[in-house]
Amino acid sequence: MPPPAEVDAVGRDAAPRSRRGGPIRVLVVDDHALVREGTVQLLAQEEEFSVVGQAGTGEEALTLLESLRPDVALVDVNLPGMSGLDLVREIAVRGVPVSVLIVSAYDDYAYITEALEIGVSGYLLKTASGRELVDAVRAVADGIFVLDRGVSSLLARRWRSGAAQRADGGALTARESDVLALLARGRSNRQIASELSLGLRTVEGHVSAVLAKLGAASRTEAVAFALRERIVDLNDRDEPPRPA
Repeated sequence: MPPPAEVDAVGRDAAPRSRRGGPIRVLVVDDHALVREGTVQLLAQEEEFSVVGQAGTGEEALTLLESLRPDVALVDVNLPGMSGLDLVREIAVRGVPVSVLIVSAYDDYAYITEALEIGVSGYLLKTASGRELVDAVRAVADGIFVLDRGVSSLLARRWRSGAAQRADGGALTARESDVLALLARGRSNRQIASELSLGLRTVEGHVSAVLAKLGAASRTEAVAFALRERIVDLNDRDEPPRPA
């Protein structure tokens, strides 16, 4: 049996995500009724949370998301029909303003990197304790990217083993590579936002994703790794291009 999970909150300098006054509204999406009910009971013990709905499928979750407009959705990866990751993609397409925290039994590298690529707000394993779940929900509601420590360690091992270390930045998207290059040049989040013509919150999200994918605990560690593995070359004076 794997040890209990611990949670890493990445990018603690991020500004809180704007939400309505009152409790944090949560939707629980899991195909196991027992898991849903246990999660609801756990969150009900915290005055700052209000569980506004439950769903057992991705299709049901979409309907509830659009009608209930929760602040946070706890989503399992393994759902019947539409998977949890497909649900996150559809949420993005529809522009539903919700922070998605994946809560999964799977610590598979492919699942994790795919979830990060499509923009989840956090990834927590079901080995996490109740307190870790509560802290993670609170964090993602405040705009902080959260990774289960076991997940973070897995990503770090993969990158450091060479299996995911490639000179082109590996799993980083083109925009994340641009952000990393500017981090290496000492730019702040606000400066990166200005140079790439992006919103500050968008940049903060990219920085969080870069840290997670590199298995780095800080911006400094991410830059050191990128320079060591030649993902970024400071001798190249070409700055990341601005969007047209």
